[in-house]
Amino acid sequence: MEAGVCCGSGETFGRRFDMSSEAPSEGSLVLLRGLSMDSWMASLPSGLWDIPLWNLAIPGSHNAITYCLDKNDRSPIDLKQPDMLQKLDKCMKPLVRPFVYKWAVTQECSVREQLDCGVRYCDLRIAHLPNDSSSDLYFYHGVYTTITVETVLKEIRTWLDAHPKEIVILSCSHFQDLSQELHTLLISTIKSVFNSKLCPKTDVVTLRSLWSSGYQVIVSYEHNLANCHKELWSHIPYWWANKCKAEALIEEFERRKQHGRPGSFFVTGINLTVDLKYICSHPTESLKDMVMSTYPMLLSWVREQKPGSRVDSLNIIAADFVTESDFIPTVVALNENLLRRNT
Repeated sequence: MEAGVCCGSGETFGRRFDMSSEAPSEGSLVLLRGLSMDSWMASLPSGLWDIPLWNLAIPGSHNAITYCLDKNDRSPIDLKQPDMLQKLDKCMKPLVRPFVYKWAVTQECSVREQLDCGVRYCDLRIAHLPNDSSSDLYFYHGVYTTITVETVLKEIRTWLDAHPKEIVILSCSHFQDLSQELHTLLISTIKSVFNSKLCPKTDVVTLRSLWSSGYQVIVSYEHNLANCHKELWSHIPYWWANKCKAEALIEEFERRKQHGRPGSFFVTGINLTVDLKYICSHPTESLKDMVMSTYPMLLSWVREQKPGSRVDSLNIIAADFVTESDFIPTVVALNENLLRRNT
């Protein structure tokens, strides 16, 4: 799928702001959804440059690297899937695999295309292939990807080089079958690929502070080894509703908001969840069918949210098939609430 197709309405309309020109005053009407989504952070008005990044609204990609799942049946079912599914796959692969793929793919655009469209948080779930003698690492969801982790990280680095004022948050989690040695190798790869662009742990990060230091990447790492590396942030909490209906998901998040937001980065995942029973009872559907049918209700709820430091504020909002709807410009536009609050 071409990047131009993916980006949809967020790329071409509305006024575009350039840091090289005079920034709009905080009192002027700013329509952030009209920014060019490939450089929306660089184009934000100056009233947002000194706000902590965890108080901004940031669009994220749930299970970001599933566009390249192995569809040639070389990959086994991932080890976190139910035993029954793994057994069925071994004896009924031609029947089982089409169902797995229909419900495993959460994004159809490449990571570069997602970044072009405005994604600034990537949910990266990393695994070592079963019975693989090499040290290569892959992503997984249902099955494993054909593209290695190192390849994707280098693709992100290349994109960042071309977009020097965009900040990307990478959440490495759900590690599967990684030994201590493989964790060490992965951390070394992360440092080598991003080098001086890697933002070390600090009390506060803002766009202005990151730009002045040349940092563009924040990496959170869901493993105790993160404590040994100043370049790795601790795991970013992910609010997961574990619901298959939009109404139930919204109800769960409204309940969580009453108990207050975390103090730093956190993710609200508006991704719906299905189990094997649901999949078997909906044989003609796919995850994409399900997601696209619920997007109108979910985006209506997203439009009502506010970023910031208040107890009911949201920060990163992650979703499936993020480039297929108005999701990204809708999340970016939530930052207009912060501009109004500061005037």
